[in-house]
Amino acid sequence: MSRISRRVFLAFAVLATGLAQAQLSIEITGAGANRIPVAIVDFPGDFAASRVITTTVRSDLERSGLFKLIDHNGLSFDENAAINHADWKSKGADALAAGSIARSADGRMEARFRLYDTQKGVALGGAAYVTSNTQLRAAGHRIADYIYEKLTGEKGVFSTRIAYVVKARGQFLLQIADSDGQNAATALTSTEPIISPVWSPDGNKLAYVSFEKKKPVIYVHSLSSGQRIIVANFKGSNSAPAWSPDGRKLAVVLSKDGNSQIYTVNADGSGLQRVTQSSGIDTEPRYSADGSSIYFTSDRGGSPQVYQVGVGGGDARRVTFEGSYNVSARPSPDGKSLAFISRREGRFQLAVMDLASRQVQVLSDSNKDESPSFAPNSRMILIATEIGGRGVLSAVSSDGRIKQRLTVAAGDVREPAWGPYYQ
Repeated sequence: MSRISRRVFLAFAVLATGLAQAQLSIEITGAGANRIPVAIVDFPGDFAASRVITTTVRSDLERSGLFKLIDHNGLSFDENAAINHADWKSKGADALAAGSIARSADGRMEARFRLYDTQKGVALGGAAYVTSNTQLRAAGHRIADYIYEKLTGEKGVFSTRIAYVVKARGQFLLQIADSDGQNAATALTSTEPIISPVWSPDGNKLAYVSFEKKKPVIYVHSLSSGQRIIVANFKGSNSAPAWSPDGRKLAVVLSKDGNSQIYTVNADGSGLQRVTQSSGIDTEPRYSADGSSIYFTSDRGGSPQVYQVGVGGGDARRVTFEGSYNVSARPSPDGKSLAFISRREGRFQLAVMDLASRQVQVLSDSNKDESPSFAPNSRMILIATEIGGRGVLSAVSSDGRIKQRLTVAAGDVREPAWGPYYQ
């Protein structure tokens, strides 16, 4: 069986000893060349809540690889304090964030903050978030997103979530966590493999393939209610779901008529339509950012390559030409680039193509990369890879300069999917 078809049928096993140990930990393995120096002072008010929020903000900014944290020397003052811009400038900080935490009688808290440009001596803005004890880290992520966007001009993704699959003691767990790997929760547990999770554009659903019926079947799973529906359970294999940008349809791979081919189906399982017509294996579809076409992997030319076809079908156009093996195409949300896995000298590595120039850059230095997934701001790409015989997740910036490694204690983790913006 070819590697393409084998990937359709095989689950990527991960080993952990339970939910508590399935929290992802992040190690920064590379950073940007010109990091922005920023200071985050302690927020006065509720001490415990302040500690959670400010720790989250600092951790988010540091792991992005774009910021250098300046020592705040344990200073604590609120967002309305008089700021000595020259003093902070002399400490090396280009920006400073200060805030406060106030608890109301009903137990809720308000986190307020303001961001300052110490170079220009001006305030860049601020915000207030009503939160609770269980949502303190969420408030920290939103503050970090605000700071990130103000200082880089790009939208932050700290408030987003990721999905991945873990295998624990013979059970497969579909897990969802914050973008930093914390607050992991299990959406589905099964004794049979779960593969290919993908987020709906609104972040409320996951589509995935489950083998619980002893064959690959595609489900759509509502995260709020826990309810699931089957959207594809035809004869043969039902695999590789991908959402359309408007969330109304899924591109899927079915073998009901022979070889694996690309189809589209409504999100409720109705309206099946065939897209590709080839004598080879067509698999791994992904909608383009504008929803007008579908990228997919096919061996129709003799070796696995990436192709593109209109959503209504027709002639497919080959996209990748460098090397004899290019699979798992993932267009960036901004429509400017295409991530895929390329075999180079026997190594399976993450590569990115600039869709305007068609230039290709290999971003990873590992050997067994799989399942690329873009962050919603197109800045980072999450992949599954293998290091020392153990499955881990890695994140790399689209220019290859910033690298992170996400691991699970005493186990493997695979099948990553980066969710959309927080809504």
